[in-house]
Amino acid sequence: MFSLTGKSAVITGGGSGIGRAIAKLFAKQGAFVHIIELNEEAALSVTKEIQADGGLATAHGCDITNQQKVLDTFATIDKVDILVNNAGIAHIGKADTTTEADFMKLFEVNVKGTYNSLYATIPLMKKNGGGAILNMASIAALVGITDRFAYSMSKGAVFAMTLSVARDYIGDKIRCNSISPARVHTPFVDGFIAKTYPGQEEVMFDKLSKSQPIGRMGQPEEIASLALYLCSDESGFVTGCDYPIDGGFVKLNN
Repeated sequence: MFSLTGKSAVITGGGSGIGRAIAKLFAKQGAFVHIIELNEEAALSVTKEIQADGGLATAHGCDITNQQKVLDTFATIDKVDILVNNAGIAHIGKADTTTEADFMKLFEVNVKGTYNSLYATIPLMKKNGGGAILNMASIAALVGITDRFAYSMSKGAVFAMTLSVARDYIGDKIRCNSISPARVHTPFVDGFIAKTYPGQEEVMFDKLSKSQPIGRMGQPEEIASLALYLCSDESGFVTGCDYPIDGGFVKLNN
C-alpha cells in the first residue's frame, strides 16, 4: 500500500522541516522527488540524503513568488503526478501592528507562491491524465489564533484555493486536498522561540507544546505520513477536503 513507484512528485519548500520529511518519505515509497526551494543548498542536502538511501531526487533552486521562474522550473520537470505546496513563512502581529510590507510578504510567499505552483502544475497534470495536489494550510485557517493576522489570512486563502481547484478540475482527474497542522517541532520553531523569547526557551517550548490538548507538538514525520496517504492512489475517493492534524487543537480546546 501507498506505493508511489513511477510517480513524479514536486515538493516546494522541501529543504527542511515538514517538506524535508515529505520528500524523504515519498522517495522511500518510490517517487522521483523534485524539491523546489529558495535555499538551493538545503534542497541539495536533502536530495543527497535521499540518494544515499537509494532514492531518486533532484533539487531546483527557485523563488516561488516569481511566476516566470516557477514556469521555467516546471518546464524542466515536464511530468508531475503529485504536487505538495509546502513552502511558506510565518508572522506574528495583529491587524494594526502588521506593516504593509510584512502583509505583502506573507501574501507573496504563502498565497501567490501556492498559486504560481498550481498555475504551472495543472496544465501538466491535465496533459498526463490527472494527479494529486496537496496544499499546506494551517489550523490558523480554521480558528482564531492570537497575533496571527497576516498568517491566518494567507492560510485561509490556501484553504479556499484547495476547494476551488478540487471543484474546477475534478473532471480532469485532478484531486486537491489540504492539511492543517497545529504546531510541529521543526528547526523553524526552535529558531522562532530563541529569537522571540531569549532566555525563556525551555518554558516557552513547554507552553507551546501544551497548547495542543494531546500535550506535545507534532513531528514532521507524522505530517508526512498523512501527506503520503492523500497523495497516493489509496485516497483516490478523497478530494476537496482539509485534514487538521493538530493533537486535538481545533476540536478539543474548550
